[in-house]
Amino acid sequence: MLTPDLKLAIYMEANLDSDYGKMGFGVMRFSPNEILCIVDSVHAGKTVSTVCDLPFDYPVVAGIKEAANLGAQVLILGTAPSGGQVPEAWHTPLRLALESGLNLVNGLHDPLNNRFGHMLRDGQWIWDVRQPSFTPEIAQARAAALTNRRVLMIGTDMAIGKMTAGLEIHRWIRQNAEGISSEFLATGQIGMTVTGKGIPLDAFKLDHACGAVEAMVMNAAHADIVFIEGQGSLLHPGSSATLSLMRGSCATHLIMCHRAGMTHLRKPDHVSLPALGDFIRLNEDVASAAGSLTPAKTIGIALNTSGLQDSDARSEIDRLESETGLPVEDVVRFGAGKLGRLLV
Repeated sequence: MLTPDLKLAIYMEANLDSDYGKMGFGVMRFSPNEILCIVDSVHAGKTVSTVCDLPFDYPVVAGIKEAANLGAQVLILGTAPSGGQVPEAWHTPLRLALESGLNLVNGLHDPLNNRFGHMLRDGQWIWDVRQPSFTPEIAQARAAALTNRRVLMIGTDMAIGKMTAGLEIHRWIRQNAEGISSEFLATGQIGMTVTGKGIPLDAFKLDHACGAVEAMVMNAAHADIVFIEGQGSLLHPGSSATLSLMRGSCATHLIMCHRAGMTHLRKPDHVSLPALGDFIRLNEDVASAAGSLTPAKTIGIALNTSGLQDSDARSEIDRLESETGLPVEDVVRFGAGKLGRLLV
């Protein structure tokens, strides 16, 4: 439904400058669609680059009417409130968006079709991204028979840059590796929104999650390189997603995503991180399932150095390369070529 020709407005009310704007930030970075404006009454009259650390000059408008008047065709909910529920305060602006003829992209757990579907006119739609579109078969390790490279983005924590790093390296290969085809397989609401396809992994029942990943990977068997968007972490006590991704994809390569200077999970913060080399070996052992599936080796580390000065970021990259013996790069800050060249 969300085709690249449609013009976007991103709803980020009171959160353009907060961590809760992750969905909107991802759309700004990677969507192929034209973005006309950001809706945030707190910062109306400014541009994105003057409010947060993103290099975009999209105008910020006060409300839905202004977005519609600019020609927006789709309103993307760019904020993820705590718990992933649609706040009551959003109901009025969402009704106004539908009355103004806009389509809606909703990455939250609440299905808006249930609440607002009766308002849709001919040709108008609501995409509840987190609603599974099919019931997969139980996984059978079919991807292990494929001959392509399947690169799974793994990480030391949630929300650490797995999707961003994967998309950056995928984009580098598409732009620089002539004759090599690459696909990015989205497994979360942001990746699905910017690519227009994928699976909402956290919405599948646990027994079906591996099969959903396997079906997606098999559908991309034509690609020379397949990047599978990572979710969660083997370290996180609240996450089982990494295991489903490993089993379903039968990954051949892993890229570890890590935040510079991180010693504990962000939440719960009492969980400490082991030495990065030890954690890399743990992921490789689990991915290969003691030899019964495809052996997967970690080929590099995508390091998130946000908050560091360039010189400190370079020093941390050098330190981790010396510690782990693996190539390390901040693919947003310094480009994805170092890690991309490992696959071509």
